[in-house]
Amino acid sequence: MMAEMRQGRNGGKLKSGNTINVGRPKLPDLKEAMAKVLGEEKDGRTALEAILAALRLKAARGDAKAAELLLKYTYRQPTQEIDLKSNGKEMRSWTVKSV
Repeated sequence: MMAEMRQGRNGGKLKSGNTINVGRPKLPDLKEAMAKVLGEEKDGRTALEAILAALRLKAARGDAKAAELLLKYTYRQPTQEIDLKSNGKEMRSWTVKSV
């Protein structure tokens, strides 16, 4: 039995029951992918170790951005409290986390 055809939105023909937009394909888990890539070994050390060593070397040579990255992700920046007030009365208290 042949499927019934129907008119599509742009004048094309579709088989009944079929849809064009079936959603985006499922992406692989980012943490798993990163763990796999950064865990690969070459010359007795992982890719992560090689990246961190290169970043440390750049920081030691005076690269401020490299130093900031190392310190920020090692020690985490402290959270900051922000109090919003209206006519002297407290509205809400927000905590802002730096990325």
